[in-house]
Order: sequence, then C-alpha cells, then structure tokens
Amino acid sequence: MKVYWTETAIGHLANIYEYIGLNSQTYARRMVDRITRRSEQIADHPLSGRKVPEYDAEDIRELIEKPYRLIYRIKPDQIDILAVIHGAMLLPEDF
Repeated sequence: MKVYWTETAIGHLANIYEYIGLNSQTYARRMVDRITRRSEQIADHPLSGRKVPEYDAEDIRELIEKPYRLIYRIKPDQIDILAVIHGAMLLPEDF
C-alpha cells in the first residue's frame, strides 16, 4: 500500500530537523532518517502500529520512534501520515 505524508506531517518533520539541527545537523539528519525509515514499515504492515489511545479509532494508529510518535490513518487505498509529534506533547482533539 502507498504511504503519503500530509503537509502537516512534513512540516512536523522539518521542525524536528530544524530544532535538533540547532545543535547538530548530523543528529538532525539521523533522526529524520530514522523516522522516515520507520514509516516504510507501514506500507507492508499497516496494522503493525497500535491504535492511538487518545482517539480509540481502528484506522488511526501510531508507531513509536523514540522520542517521537508517528501518527497515521489507514484508508482503503492508501495510508496517510498525519503527524510526527514528540511523545510528551498532547494530540489535538481531531485530525
């Protein structure tokens, strides 16, 4: 199944890179690489992520790439990456 990154999720990834890059562009690049590689797992195994507890919806799931949560929605013909947030952050009420 094809995985698509939403504009919001791409923005989150860019913000993560910028924030970590203030101290080390090498570590920023490594973290972004880890997150994007982790997203590749979703294409072959969409149900491998757990249901997001805050939403209790079967189609909204997450993978953890510490310290970040990769939030995604499973659709019949594709998977949308909705957000990449730090584990300490609160999720919005609705995606």
